[in-house]
Amino acid sequence: MIWLLVALVAWLGGWALNVRLSHSPAANTRAVGLLVPTIFGLTLLLVWQGLVRGLNVPMVILPAPTDIAVKIGASLPTLWTDFLQTFVKGALSGYVIGCGAAFVTAVLIDRSPFLQRGLLPIGNFVAALPIVGIAPILVMWFGFDWQSKAAVVVAMVFFPVLVNTVEGLNATDKMQRDLMATYSASYGQTLAKLRLPAAMPFVFNGLKIATTLALIGAIVAEFFGSPIKGMGFRISTEVGRLSLDMVWAEITVAALAGSAFYGIVAMIEKAVTFWHPSQRSRA
Repeated sequence: MIWLLVALVAWLGGWALNVRLSHSPAANTRAVGLLVPTIFGLTLLLVWQGLVRGLNVPMVILPAPTDIAVKIGASLPTLWTDFLQTFVKGALSGYVIGCGAAFVTAVLIDRSPFLQRGLLPIGNFVAALPIVGIAPILVMWFGFDWQSKAAVVVAMVFFPVLVNTVEGLNATDKMQRDLMATYSASYGQTLAKLRLPAAMPFVFNGLKIATTLALIGAIVAEFFGSPIKGMGFRISTEVGRLSLDMVWAEITVAALAGSAFYGIVAMIEKAVTFWHPSQRSRA
């Protein structure tokens, strides 16, 4: 009963505090912007802990946050090895290759109307393919190590970045392009000095979408074949053993890594597109 009371008090207290902060004079400051989601997250953890303990939920159904924290502390070497295999080797390498290839392809499409009419529909077709269908094929093609996971990530991130980059390259209006033409600017000069800077908000929008897709793709690909390490391998193995605390430990590491990856890309975006109205409005 005491745990259920803790859950209720945590929810009401966190709700009241966030409402007060959201309506305070400092509501639009960066500190409050970080504090509100932090309080909300801690509130959810306390409610989770209180409900699991208060209702005596078995660990095989849902472990408490403290059980997950204990498992993380006891399994740091394993979690670190899985993180390196899945995120660094699979997700990050595939992200760099896929996003780089998408950016170069977008510039080629912008240069060639033929590619724009022919390649974009094919890209749309590839993006619609289910990951559970292409992952086993790529594992057979590239083997069971990180290369096949990187290939799955490339397939997942390529099209979002491609579409956003192509859209960004078309963001400038005709008057701006005509002005560059009056200065006798070449295609490369117009691209470097006008169109690429204007496209950066669109490019980073695609890059941020790709951060989450990359980690999801690498984890799912490991379900279809992997060395005896990796987040996806560990999750599928521990589920079979009903070791749900280890499964949730891997999920927690994946969520933290994905959030940090997204945050890093967002910070780079702010540094690159500081001139854009959307960034100035967040200051």
